[in-house]
Amino acid sequence: MAENSDTLALVTGASTGIGFELARCFADDGHGLIVVAEEEEGPLLEAATMLRQAGAPRVETVVVDLSRPEGPDELHAAVQRIGVLPEFLVNNAGIGVYGDFARETRWEDELRLIQLNVVAVVRLTKLFVPAMVERGSGRILITSSVAAIAPSPLQSVYSASKAFEYAFAEGIANELSDTGVTVTALMPDATETEFFIRAGMEDSKLGQASKADPADIARAGYDAMMKGKDHVIAPFTAKLKTVLTAVLPERMVAGMARAD
Repeated sequence: MAENSDTLALVTGASTGIGFELARCFADDGHGLIVVAEEEEGPLLEAATMLRQAGAPRVETVVVDLSRPEGPDELHAAVQRIGVLPEFLVNNAGIGVYGDFARETRWEDELRLIQLNVVAVVRLTKLFVPAMVERGSGRILITSSVAAIAPSPLQSVYSASKAFEYAFAEGIANELSDTGVTVTALMPDATETEFFIRAGMEDSKLGQASKADPADIARAGYDAMMKGKDHVIAPFTAKLKTVLTAVLPERMVAGMARAD
């Protein structure tokens, strides 16, 4: 595999799950990487070692909590210190909150979700895309969800954040259509990652259901981004959900999506 050492990918939420598998896709194709996570350096350094073994000619690590208001600017400053303008920006980091909105969930958790899933995505894109436009090239991937297409009771704030990401990605994709910069929304179905544990959903109906392989989801997103597609739904079976959502009454769709 020829090295693409002059093109780096910035991947957030890259230590595990879909984010790590996306980073592996870049490594497999010989791209350099800047991998980002909020965890302690141990898991991120382990991921970086595996990515180098997979073929990445260069792997930089940045530990930053993007759910903090200053987090995105700290990441941008760290990338500037590294001295590169990424060719690829992968806004993948995200969290969920599970439970009855009125009686169970905490505002502090929902605010953190909004900060990470919404504000950080917009801020990072705002920080990096002008230079991409000036250069005339760049690809942006935003990990949304099939939850973006329908309300999800007991995950109401999460599904709303994913709907925002999808609408944001589609909107700026159109705005950037004549610049050489593309934007792709990745819309995965439930995937076998740590998401359900972190959201406290292990014992829920959705948490117990069979889930997609994160490597398959990442490959679908990576391929769609490289082709400049505006969005991709993965796995293929999830496309049926979008068809049903379009024709069924919203109240019925919400009931079917209820996660308890």
